[in-house]
Amino acid sequence: MAELTGIFATPHAPPLVRDWNSIAPARRAGLGAAFAELGRRITAARPDVLVMIGADHWANFFLSNMPGIALGCGELHDGPPERWLADYPHRAMAGHAAFGQHLATVAYGASFEPSLCYQLALDHSFCVPLWKSGLDPLPAIVPVIINAMEAPLPSMRRCYEFGTVLKQAIDSFPAPLRVAVLASGGLSHSVGEPAMGDIDEDFDRACLARFGLHDPQPLFDFLSDARVARAGNGASETRFWAVAHGVAAARGFEHFYYGAIPEVYTGCAFAEWRLTP
Repeated sequence: MAELTGIFATPHAPPLVRDWNSIAPARRAGLGAAFAELGRRITAARPDVLVMIGADHWANFFLSNMPGIALGCGELHDGPPERWLADYPHRAMAGHAAFGQHLATVAYGASFEPSLCYQLALDHSFCVPLWKSGLDPLPAIVPVIINAMEAPLPSMRRCYEFGTVLKQAIDSFPAPLRVAVLASGGLSHSVGEPAMGDIDEDFDRACLARFGLHDPQPLFDFLSDARVARAGNGASETRFWAVAHGVAAARGFEHFYYGAIPEVYTGCAFAEWRLTP
């Protein structure tokens, strides 16, 4: 049977690669140490499969076809299409088709109908954390893409519930497999809006405090559509953290770095959920 070995969260903002040398030295050092710690923790979890919860920034989907949830069920994923990630060291990344298909089967049995994708290009949502955390070799990647781009979006509660389904899929997979989960995105930020560059530190810290509670209801109450929108259009990526929170059954977590980084336009947080109460 499969085993859940770790649940983590990370930012993925493009400036973390594209403008890395323009970040103030002290902030760059803090972010570098946080990515190194993330890599150390994931490596210590020894995953055979890393299920990554992230966004698709028009690499695979557009307004003509925007699934609420899409699962990467292929044996292989293409590397990032963004030109500024041309030096990313993995032009292709192994998937785990058997686990992806199993997750799809469990999801359909639990009244979720995700789209199934057998060939995906993984954009910066996936590749920035993999690269910056120094994972080498990479585990097999099973991407879970949550629509955080265009309304209507899955509710926070629905994302949390999908996390519980992901945990069921891990528990019921009929072969030995070490599985870790990495939510990639958030927290407050705006992209292409007049508020781009504004960071809502109060929102970020309130989110982190509620992820630390054993009851998810205060998180659902706080993360209303209106409150998330005030924190920037990119704050919708807190949905990915809600999925991870569901995998952990709201057992509580540790955020081991937070910084409101103006050069990255983002409230950057790194976290690990507890596997036991």
